[in-house]
Amino acid sequence: MKTIHRYIKKLYPLSDPHELAREITSNFQFDDEKNSLAKSPHTWSEKDCLLITYGDTFLDQKIKPLKNLNSFLTEDLEQSFSMIHILPFFPYSSDDGFAVIDYEKVRNDLGNWEDIRKISNSFKIVGDVVINHISSQHNWFQQFIESKDPGKNFIKTCSLETDVTKVTRPRNSDLLSETDTADGKKLVWCTFSHDQIDLDFSRPAMLMEFIKLFKFYYDQGIRIFRLDAVGFIWKKSGTSCLNLPEVHELVKLIRAVTDIAPEPILLLTETNVPNHENLQYFGNGNEAHLIYNFSLPPLLVHALLTGQSEFLRQWMMTQPPTLENCTSLNFTASHDGIGLRPLEGLLPENDIDRIVKTAKKFGGEVTTRKRGNKDVPYELNITYFDILKGTFDGIDNYQIDRFIASQTIMMSIEGIPAFYIQSLFGAENDIEKLNQTGHNRAINRHQWDLKGLRDTLKNNKSKEYFIFNELKRRITIRKLQRAFHPDATQFTLQLNNELFGFWRQSLCRKQSLFVVTNLTNSKKKLELVELNLFQNTEWYELLSSKKIHNTKKPIFLKPYQTVWITNFKPTQTLSS
Repeated sequence: MKTIHRYIKKLYPLSDPHELAREITSNFQFDDEKNSLAKSPHTWSEKDCLLITYGDTFLDQKIKPLKNLNSFLTEDLEQSFSMIHILPFFPYSSDDGFAVIDYEKVRNDLGNWEDIRKISNSFKIVGDVVINHISSQHNWFQQFIESKDPGKNFIKTCSLETDVTKVTRPRNSDLLSETDTADGKKLVWCTFSHDQIDLDFSRPAMLMEFIKLFKFYYDQGIRIFRLDAVGFIWKKSGTSCLNLPEVHELVKLIRAVTDIAPEPILLLTETNVPNHENLQYFGNGNEAHLIYNFSLPPLLVHALLTGQSEFLRQWMMTQPPTLENCTSLNFTASHDGIGLRPLEGLLPENDIDRIVKTAKKFGGEVTTRKRGNKDVPYELNITYFDILKGTFDGIDNYQIDRFIASQTIMMSIEGIPAFYIQSLFGAENDIEKLNQTGHNRAINRHQWDLKGLRDTLKNNKSKEYFIFNELKRRITIRKLQRAFHPDATQFTLQLNNELFGFWRQSLCRKQSLFVVTNLTNSKKKLELVELNLFQNTEWYELLSSKKIHNTKKPIFLKPYQTVWITNFKPTQTLSS
């Protein structure tokens, strides 16, 4: 309670902290029987892997999508994934779910809360808390227009005197929307679009609504709360209105409140910003448990397009040690595009320009944002499979190998691996959906006919069959390696620039595991002596299940081949 008081005083100095704390805890209350359960710690291990998907990725005319999703998960992926992020499944008006009309309902065309709870029986569910804004069709905004409680006080507005010249945004639409209300015209804040109305968290009553929502989601089986666009939720005149100190205090307050729950709740912050700003959301171990490794996707693209590890290696070397009870979500693709802001300060501008031009050449689109009076690239809209269909020199025949390399590097890095559902099948750009919707991000949001997909996955000559089964095979091997625990030690190797490598060591220090990838489309030599492999120890390459007979001789890596070299036999690792 003292911790909650402290954050309340900083955020709401005019409020009675004792009364507000009592109200918060009463809205996040658990019955005595559940509260008496011994609370298990926040844990993760090498066995954890996250899947990201929309609720309607798999279609069947006779069955609602959430049931299709549960069927595919339990029959095809339960041995591979322990967590699933079901992207917003609420009634919405735009942005594929992120303009929420009603936070407490499941879209009828998808299914219902019972479907969500069934999935939660087998997987930890990541649920979106779209905390910065609501749909213009939400009751709160209608109440604001009519000057009725409670919504009249929930909407963020500003006056003509408010200085918004430094506001940082991910869009190029007008920031403010002039709105007619019962109290006259008002300027409504719209960070993302005029259909996405920003909420006013400077009012304690606004926070209280979300505290109630957290409890509701907990009761529906959701155990990981993804705070969407959380960096934008506090506004102050004359500032960037992004990642302000008050935002961090609010995340700390949410963390202190959700820590009350008898079963652990994990907080995941979604902050697609430069790397050093993103890392701040760990706080001192008192903010998010999980953050996205936003710099990894574009840096990995750059490394594979150039065949050079320099910038990827430099970034990895400068990553600070992860705090206790904190870790990163490593990913390559997501429902959004490949963000470019996380490259700021990590990659020269001319290299970023080359990536943008290559994405367009490979069939992608580029979304821009306003920076001053100029439109600048914000994200690449292209599937991760198609951004790797070639190099800066053009398209070649190594697309599948290059893509598998990207996924293998991602799942090897310190943290929890997160796969976007489209990546499991090597999805190509959905140009038809892009043209139908007119939205760039639709290019990577393909919907699959479930029966047709299953038939394709049975065809051992299809690329979908190969990618799906090869990624599952590698995930299975990964889950048996204690050196791949999210908290296990990681050191970057100083190898030839055409190779990218790092060393992982298990927490008990018994297993060493070297990850090395050839980033080029030609065979490359790896001098094993450079790895300083322990003498008088047997070494194995896990992905091929082969023993290394001579550690003084080099091995040769095929184009885009990754090796996992460890001192544990492939069959030994599970029980060790």
